[in-house]
Amino acid sequence: MSRIEKMSIQGVRSFGIEDKDKQIITFFSPLTILVGPNGAGKTTIIECLKYICTGDFPPGTKGNTFVHDPKVAQETDVRAQIRLQFRDVNGEVVAVQRSMLCTQKSKKTEFKTLEGVITRTKHGEKVSLSSKCAEIDREMISSLGVSKSVLNNVIFCHQEESNWPLSEGKALKQKFDEIFSATRYIKALETLRQVRQTQGQKVKECQTELKYLKQNKEKACEIRDQITSKEAQLTSSREIVKSYENELDPLKNDFVRKEALKQKQIDEIRDKKTGLGRIIELKSEILTKKQNELKNVKYELQQLEGSSDRILELDQELTKAADKDEQIRKIKYRHSDELTSLLGYFPNKKQLEDWLHSKSKEINQTRDRLAKLNKELASAEQNKNHINIELKRKEEQLSSYEDKLFDVCGSQDFESDLDRLKEEIEKSSKQRAMLAGATAVYSQFITQLTDENQSCCPVCQRGFQTEAELQEVISDLQSKLRLAPDKLKSTESELKKKEKRRDEMLGLVPMRQSIIDLKEKEIPELRNKLQNVNRDIQRLKNDIEEQETLLGAIIPEEESAKVCLTDVTIMERLQMELKDVERKIAQQAAKLQGLDLDRSVQQVNQEKQEKQHKLDTVSSKIELNRKLIQDQQEQIQHLKSTTNELKSEKLQISTNLQRRQQLEEQTVELSTEVQSLHREIKDAKEQLSPLETTLEKFQQEKEELINKKNTSHRIAQDKINEIKEKVKNIHSYMKDIENYIQDGKDDYKKNLNLWPKCPFKLERSEHQKLEEKIDNIKRNHSLAIGRQKGYEEEIIHFKKELREPQFRDAEEKYREMMIIMRTTELVNKDLDIYYKTLDQAIMKFHSMKMEEINKIIRDLWRSTYRGQDIEYIEIRSDADENVSASDKRRNYNYRVVMLKGDTALDMRGRCSAGQKAGIFTNVLASLIIRLALAETFCLNCGILALDEPTTNLDRENIESLAHALVEIIKSRSQQRNFQLLVITHDEDFVELLGRSEYVEKFYRIKKNIEQCSQIVTCSAASDKPQEQRRYAQLPCSPP
Repeated sequence: MSRIEKMSIQGVRSFGIEDKDKQIITFFSPLTILVGPNGAGKTTIIECLKYICTGDFPPGTKGNTFVHDPKVAQETDVRAQIRLQFRDVNGEVVAVQRSMLCTQKSKKTEFKTLEGVITRTKHGEKVSLSSKCAEIDREMISSLGVSKSVLNNVIFCHQEESNWPLSEGKALKQKFDEIFSATRYIKALETLRQVRQTQGQKVKECQTELKYLKQNKEKACEIRDQITSKEAQLTSSREIVKSYENELDPLKNDFVRKEALKQKQIDEIRDKKTGLGRIIELKSEILTKKQNELKNVKYELQQLEGSSDRILELDQELTKAADKDEQIRKIKYRHSDELTSLLGYFPNKKQLEDWLHSKSKEINQTRDRLAKLNKELASAEQNKNHINIELKRKEEQLSSYEDKLFDVCGSQDFESDLDRLKEEIEKSSKQRAMLAGATAVYSQFITQLTDENQSCCPVCQRGFQTEAELQEVISDLQSKLRLAPDKLKSTESELKKKEKRRDEMLGLVPMRQSIIDLKEKEIPELRNKLQNVNRDIQRLKNDIEEQETLLGAIIPEEESAKVCLTDVTIMERLQMELKDVERKIAQQAAKLQGLDLDRSVQQVNQEKQEKQHKLDTVSSKIELNRKLIQDQQEQIQHLKSTTNELKSEKLQISTNLQRRQQLEEQTVELSTEVQSLHREIKDAKEQLSPLETTLEKFQQEKEELINKKNTSHRIAQDKINEIKEKVKNIHSYMKDIENYIQDGKDDYKKNLNLWPKCPFKLERSEHQKLEEKIDNIKRNHSLAIGRQKGYEEEIIHFKKELREPQFRDAEEKYREMMIIMRTTELVNKDLDIYYKTLDQAIMKFHSMKMEEINKIIRDLWRSTYRGQDIEYIEIRSDADENVSASDKRRNYNYRVVMLKGDTALDMRGRCSAGQKAGIFTNVLASLIIRLALAETFCLNCGILALDEPTTNLDRENIESLAHALVEIIKSRSQQRNFQLLVITHDEDFVELLGRSEYVEKFYRIKKNIEQCSQIVTCSAASDKPQEQRRYAQLPCSPP
């Protein structure tokens, strides 16, 4: 059973944010009373309990308004913290802490929820666990043993929502549905209904798929029958192929003999052709060699004729080269010393231009640096003047502030003087409050002492022994009573003076802070800046002087180099021309290289005649060889014509072999036949559908046929392999025959034409007969092979079709789908039963709870309400008449009614004018309904908080309510976890509750001098009169 023990509050609404402002409240059992004026912070305690248990903020409140205002606290960040210690449903001690942070931004406040902490005590040790808000919410609901809706609407109901039982229909229905947890069960029923529909749809799908699987099973049986038929046809075709193979064996030996004769003739013709090719190549090489010798002689003659011109041209180029070299030497001598001193070497044009470019760049950079330094120097001087002006202004301001502060405080320390003045004001305030209350207390004491027969001390309750002693006390009290107004007046006058001086000093606090900032920060910083600026100015002046010196040294060097640049440009142009002349000289020398320039023209002519004689001799030899080559080419042409004749005869034989096209035509016919068979198979597949119903009857026969089929399939497969091997051998023989026909026979006929007297010549008629016989056998054999392949392909196709997913394991799939369908049907029936049972259980639970709640409401109303116009009230739950007939589950609409005799009227808007517009009746009805709901739904949690229950109630009903609460407490006093928390501003209501034996202490909520809420523990002695307990504050102490 869960109950709350302690709670601490800090930084929430009007509760302070400092550690000294943290307020701790201990919850009593069975009754805890909190009293205080409006605005003191009573409702904040209920809000804190609701927030730490559920994580919900008060109605119409966001997080940033729930936390203490940062503007009021004069802080940027305000941290709020709520801690609660309670015992969970198992009786274990649990402590939970929730923290919040509110940050003041420029225009708005920013709220953030911090991580919470849950601490449990297990085996004497504390175990802490940090969790997110959602996890803490779930843990709190589980530990307290009640739902979140009961916590929000029943246990910790906010004052603004306390009359929710009399709200309009839709809102009232939502509240009761949440309290009854009907929403969860309605969702469960809806889920069951959807699952049931899904399973029903699945049954329909299974039925459809089962029908399809049955078709596949029957179709697979028919395909196996087709395989058996085609295997029988295949066996017959293999026997026909074997007969054709036996006829081809005698022809094989004849073709081998003829092929040997053909190969011998081919070898003889090939040797003769090779010999003629070698003779042609030899004669071609001799012709090429002689032509090259003639070309060399002509070239040498041309070179000798052009040598004299080249020599003259070479002498002219050498003269030009000497002149240009002299000009280059003079230019170098004129500028060598000056350029060497500048660059360290004599440069070419590009190097000098690069050096001048770098010097110009260096001069420009130096000038830019000099301009930049002058600009920085001017800026530094201006900054120095600005700092001097600002420093002088700050020093004058400091002197003015110190004079003002001295006028108020003199030579005393400002902070100590202000603290002392605050202490004196606090003491004077306490003295004024004591004197203000003393007048009433002394008057009350004097009245009691003079009116009562047996007088006793009103403070210590001690009786007086003599009348004189009594009169002495009365006289003493009267003298104190006379002096009290004068002392109060003087104390208030002195307090006003001190407060005025304090306000003046508080007005000087910003000035005091400004003096500290000027002395310790601003003036020292300005002086440091002034020193830094002076150092920067001196550094800039030194840099300017250095750059000016450097610029004066660079400019003369640049002007001297520019003068030399023109001559260096001319020198480089001469060097380029000299290189061009040297190149031409080298070319002429290369052309003249290898020539004997000392030979005379006569010797050259003589050599020319000798070479011409040799040329004529070679030409005659070439002509002789050309004639020889021409004769050989004529022989080659004759051989080529012979070869063409042989090719023509070969083409004629090829024409005779066009009968092979008949085989191709037969192949096309076979393909057409195969397509026709495929169409027949497709028609057979379409005919499978009507035969589905007969498959189950022949299932047992199918198993036997499968075993027989496997046996026959193995035997047939062995025969197929044997036939395939024979067919392979036949194909090899046919290939040899075709090769002989294409090659050997053609060559054989050519040899017959070349050698008409050859003893191996065959007769034309015999050859034709052999060809016709071979063609006939090949045609018949091909037809047989084609039919055999067709049967094999059909068998493979049927077997492949049996391996397809829809036919493979068709029977097993059919059986599994049947099991799934039957199982799903049974599950669907169970879901329907469970849906109806759960719906009936929800309605029965609703009826029982409503009967229990109305009984408690009726008893509480009759024991509480003192009026005669309303006998009792109750909650009516009417079935929704707008629900459609297809919806079997019943929905309820809730309303609170009051009974007058046999008539039930809605309480909402139906109270009489004599009931103060029904306000107090509505309040009482809402309170009683919450008490009944708490007693019904809070079996594991006996906590109930009443926030201002006496609002708008008259005296008679307040007394009735107090009496009813005492009776409830009395009936539940045996429960250790029962806790009633009452928050009120009505002192009379507190006094009525205090008469019971269950109230020893209560809490008073008030605001301290800093306007922060404070919780004070007060005694509730039953023997004191009401007026005395109201004003006597001495027994109160912090909790």
